[in-house]
Amino acid sequence: MLSLFSSKPSTNQASIADYRASTTVSIQNLSVTLSGRNILDDISLSLNRGEFTALLGPNGTGKSTLLKALTGEIGAHGQFTLFGKERDVWSSEHLAHHFGVLPQSSSLSFNFTAREVVALGGLGLSMPGETLNAVIDSNMAQTDVMHLAQRAYPTLSGGEKQRIHLARVLTQLEQSGGNKVILLDEPTSALDIQHQHSTLALARELAHQGATVVAVLHDLNLAAHYADRIVILNNGKIAIDAPPENALRAEVIEQVYQHKVTIISHPTQGHPVIVAA
Repeated sequence: MLSLFSSKPSTNQASIADYRASTTVSIQNLSVTLSGRNILDDISLSLNRGEFTALLGPNGTGKSTLLKALTGEIGAHGQFTLFGKERDVWSSEHLAHHFGVLPQSSSLSFNFTAREVVALGGLGLSMPGETLNAVIDSNMAQTDVMHLAQRAYPTLSGGEKQRIHLARVLTQLEQSGGNKVILLDEPTSALDIQHQHSTLALARELAHQGATVVAVLHDLNLAAHYADRIVILNNGKIAIDAPPENALRAEVIEQVYQHKVTIISHPTQGHPVIVAA
């Protein structure tokens, strides 16, 4: 059973900062069964430093379930290594500096200001208050939420809350050094077109700076535009794992999504553009 954020301490604590290999997360033969239904079936996948992976697939095919299995939110069977070692090597406190998760939604209902929510990501960081404040400001600027700093969090729109929590995750990972994994579960679902593109551009930039970034997306064209790699799930299995130009072919999309499409090339970027037939 996998449990990423288990509180079980390790007697053989190592330093994630010392890890240097390119693969940060390795999954072998991962399966998840919920209410008697096999949601994920024998998934094997390696996630790499410096790579932005888009996780695609129809509704109910296991995309969010895969992320929840990685974080230990739900039980799973299989082998899972993080930064080259079994999960139990890493303490929860140590792992929190290197593993950030942006869920689809948050149940936070306290009347915190937006800035106070972002500041929650700084709990456990070892830095002077002045430095932490600068980090918070920088991350709020990156996610375009500085103007919301003193707004009460419950009064914000869904898209504004998503961007606030992305700033919180970035703050949490401030002391990750060269080893960070960022899991984004539908990070653009409530965003307008400007913030869809700015959020995914930031995700790609973080990956190209050395992070391992995985985002669950539904918009195939956004995935084609920003992702380095696309993994498409279908019926709990990996249908294809390839760069966008190889993964987003008409025959693959039609088989997985049961809908005819035409593929054209973007006039300036060159990546695939999917047009519904």
